[in-house]
Amino acid sequence: MSHDFFSFFLAWMSAPGRVGAIAPSSPALAELITSEITAGSGPIIELGPGTGAFTYQLLKRGIRQEDLTLIEYGSDFMKLLQVRFPGARVLWMDAARMAAQPLYDGAPVGAVISGLPLLNMSMRKVVSILNGAFSYIRPGGAFYQFTYGMTCPVSPRVLDRLGLKAKLIDRAILNVPPAAVYRLTRRPQSKFFAGNVALPQAEPLRLQMDQPT
Repeated sequence: MSHDFFSFFLAWMSAPGRVGAIAPSSPALAELITSEITAGSGPIIELGPGTGAFTYQLLKRGIRQEDLTLIEYGSDFMKLLQVRFPGARVLWMDAARMAAQPLYDGAPVGAVISGLPLLNMSMRKVVSILNGAFSYIRPGGAFYQFTYGMTCPVSPRVLDRLGLKAKLIDRAILNVPPAAVYRLTRRPQSKFFAGNVALPQAEPLRLQMDQPT
């Protein structure tokens, strides 16, 4: 879809810090970031779907449109997504406000797929996004994030304080630019003992969410 490149480029020109890329993700990256998704993974939340490169691949993996919630901040992308995926729930909102929105009753979500440029965001905003996402992710579910950086875009400090762990799935060398995909999951709940004394675990990081920009 050549017009997707043009739409993406215009969005990047108007807000490079928010879009974070000048072109839609390649099929290679879309296949990689959805590689662990099955028909039983739904419902699924996608953050920053843009023109829907990952969304199309989710459908190929067996996810129904009715089991997709697409959260997009760009108004032009949102209109395009509504046309391309009429059965999905498309929300025009800041992903950092997920925790404040009643997206689901409980935590039924099997995966969150993120195309957000976390490296361009403040730590406070990243924490808000992850807190919101994991409030809906069921036990055993995962948060999938791609990055153009050399390491995980979520810092070790944030992972530690939120009780999360990150694992590199692989790199999409054919993507332009090359990208890596990480899987974020909850750490097992465990206690460490020194004799008969239980050492307390770190308290979760509590930060107020940024206002939409």
